[in-house]
Amino acid sequence: MTSMTTGSTSRADANRRRILDVALAELLRDPDASMDQIARAAGVVRRTVYGHFPSREALISTLVDEAVQALSAAHAAGREGVGDPAEAVARSVLAVWEIADRYRLLVALAQRTVTMQGIRERLTPVRDESIGLLQRGLDENVFVSPLPAPALAYVHEQTLFAVMEAVNDGLLTAQEAGRCAAVTVLTTAGVPASRATELVAKLND
Repeated sequence: MTSMTTGSTSRADANRRRILDVALAELLRDPDASMDQIARAAGVVRRTVYGHFPSREALISTLVDEAVQALSAAHAAGREGVGDPAEAVARSVLAVWEIADRYRLLVALAQRTVTMQGIRERLTPVRDESIGLLQRGLDENVFVSPLPAPALAYVHEQTLFAVMEAVNDGLLTAQEAGRCAAVTVLTTAGVPASRATELVAKLND
């Protein structure tokens, strides 16, 4: 009985994972994709999709949660073991952008169904880590800003959202967006533009 239950659970988990993967691809291709379209693309009946996600909003919310988890992991990996706060910030932004570029259309879509407040709340752990790093940079005079670290972290967060929107609107190519975002974040923290550009170019080689 236990093995049958385990088998059913693993099949259900596999179905859920497939639905999420297909939903992300379908929503990036067509932001207005319906639950019916997603079910057909996933090769399951509509009832199966609703069995895992009671609404389209719940499905998108789950995708946003997964995106935030991926961004958090990239942010941590980018700054791990880096002593210089400026380099740590640059590395984390470049690492985050590699993930964010995949999800940038999802973020734009999520803003229709998940409030920006909801997205900001999901990003709290990432922001808290950023605040600590920015505070260290301010204490060491690597960063210079009239803003305290918590406010500066908000500016950086909104900068990344703005860069995503600029790419979505065709104002910036995805290829150059990560470099531009990293340089912009550093300069808003008071790093001279020449040093920020040189540092990011070196890391982006």
